[in-house]
Amino acid sequence: MSITKPLSSNKSSEWTQAEEKARQAAIDVGQMATHAATAVGSMAGQAASDVGKKADDLTASAGVGIQGLGDRISKNGPQGGMLGTATQAVAKSVVDGGAYLEDAKLSGFAEDMTQLIRRNPIPAVMIAIGLGWIIASRMRS
Repeated sequence: MSITKPLSSNKSSEWTQAEEKARQAAIDVGQMATHAATAVGSMAGQAASDVGKKADDLTASAGVGIQGLGDRISKNGPQGGMLGTATQAVAKSVVDGGAYLEDAKLSGFAEDMTQLIRRNPIPAVMIAIGLGWIIASRMRS
């Protein structure tokens, strides 16, 4: 009987140590998973930021191009009379639109569109339905 007591005591001690090691390993794995998830989240956030910046840069570049188009319309269009007045009005609108895109970029444009839709929900829905109908009819053809 004296032999069984030390063996059961050793086994109990070994199980306690094994449980403690398993518990510590689980804590370590949880901490590593947290660090990995944080790193992945940070990288995803940076990638999204880079994509957003690139989209804004492209939109600003398109705005500059649109302004150039407006300038060409103004220079090459009729200068006098009713047609000249109309051409200059169109050219000014094109230049102003290009300047807006250059300044607001895609992110500002999206915010402005959101506000416009919130202020005018029924016309926005009607426009969306009309565009959907046009796109669907073009795809069937």
